[in-house]
Amino acid sequence: MPGCRPLFDIANKEQRGGVLEAEMGRPDFWEEPERAKTVIDELNGLKNSLADYYEIRDRLDDAAELIELGAEAGDSEVAGELAGEMTALAKQLEKLEISVLLGGKYDRNNAIVSLHAGAGGTEAQDWVSMLLRMYSRWAEASGFKVQITDLLPGEEAGVKSATVVFNGANAYGLLKTEKGVHRLVRISPFDANRRRHTSFASVDVIPEIDDDITVKIDPGDLRIDTYRASGAGGQHVNKTDSAVRITHLPTGVVAECQNERSQFSNKDMAMKILRAKLFELQMKEQAKEMAELRGEYQDIAWGSQIRSYVFQPYSLIKDHRTDVEVGNVGAVMDGDIDQFIYAYLRKLVQDNVKT
Repeated sequence: MPGCRPLFDIANKEQRGGVLEAEMGRPDFWEEPERAKTVIDELNGLKNSLADYYEIRDRLDDAAELIELGAEAGDSEVAGELAGEMTALAKQLEKLEISVLLGGKYDRNNAIVSLHAGAGGTEAQDWVSMLLRMYSRWAEASGFKVQITDLLPGEEAGVKSATVVFNGANAYGLLKTEKGVHRLVRISPFDANRRRHTSFASVDVIPEIDDDITVKIDPGDLRIDTYRASGAGGQHVNKTDSAVRITHLPTGVVAECQNERSQFSNKDMAMKILRAKLFELQMKEQAKEMAELRGEYQDIAWGSQIRSYVFQPYSLIKDHRTDVEVGNVGAVMDGDIDQFIYAYLRKLVQDNVKT
């Protein structure tokens, strides 16, 4: 019944695992390699999550017995053992919860993140560079590989826009929570009068689509432009027309890459990004025109932010969707954003359960 299903339904997972194992036992199972891979990946995921659940359950049973024995014997040292065990169990339980929260179809995929400066001029462009650093630090601490595929520097400082691919399991599932407008309030280092400024930047996140997912792209619908890369990358990158911009003419969707060493590599990465963007468009608005899709986007300005970062007159970062607040601004800007990510993932699951 709606609103009553558990977050981690063991019986359903065990039943699903039995169905998949039965399918693998069919004589013709390997005749469809793509289907076989999908089944094996799903079964392995189920086995891993169930194994974690069973281990936590067994450790909790052991802890309960330890409490009972300690109480009977009047052994005060049991409390110290239990404290360490509870800390370890809490970490393991959080890991299990994350695996449950990341249950979306493309959550395990790599993530393509696009950052754009909004209202605020040079200050907003500097804000984009700060967000780029924040996500890069987070990725480094989380074990993700960061690949900057396109970067447009600001005229005076900062970055106007950037496209970054985060490679690693669950990258999209985690970073999809960052999609939206991010607002910064601080004393601007670019203002000689030391006034407080408010700046905005948008973060867009889409999954990198596997090659086995079909997105129909007519070569005749593409305009491919080459140009000289503007960012860092050495003499070869900057002295040849190796950068590639691909425009899908029917929709106006654009994908660019300039940070690979060759035009071929840049074109290959730009096509991957274009496929991902077109797939997202196809899934969200299959029967609508691009103009209607753009109408759903919010302005990169006041009133549309998902999170505010206040540096002055006080230090506070607040997520407006979950009301999570953090006072340690320095830690967050150094990549400590997991508390925001997990809180929003939990909210998504809770909202889904309610409906």
